[in-house]
Amino acid sequence: MNKIAFFLVLMLFATSAWAGPVQEKNKAIARRVFEEIFNQGKYQVADEIYSSDFINHGFRSSVGLKEDQAAVHGWREAFPDLKMAVVLTVAEDDLVTVIWTATGTNTGQGNGLPATGKKAAGRGITVWRIVNGKIKEEWSEFDTMQIMQQLGLAPAEK
Repeated sequence: MNKIAFFLVLMLFATSAWAGPVQEKNKAIARRVFEEIFNQGKYQVADEIYSSDFINHGFRSSVGLKEDQAAVHGWREAFPDLKMAVVLTVAEDDLVTVIWTATGTNTGQGNGLPATGKKAAGRGITVWRIVNGKIKEEWSEFDTMQIMQQLGLAPAEK
């Protein structure tokens, strides 16, 4: 192997070895959202892992940390037995993508939902930008219509 090729291989190895631990830490931060905040209701964890200038980029509007966490509280109020599971995490640079599932029984009221007593399940995807160990930005998508149909709050598909 010539000196240039050796140098390039060495640089590639050094770069991937350096970036890997940061990406693994970012994946661990992402998992904490589901495991600790959603599943265990440890809302104070948000103060540890979210940046104070966090923005959740919604479809129609963006919200800050206070509004974002109010929605989290609302989902746990509507579904007291909420269980979220991380299916897949992919990290690149400062972005972490998580495919997740959620199941629960709608026995409470929250996020504008009445208590229906019905079970619901869904799947979603979230992309976070994590900088210096703090979640700064979020983009999430999940099928709310499917959830509303399962709860009997929207007409079922024909």
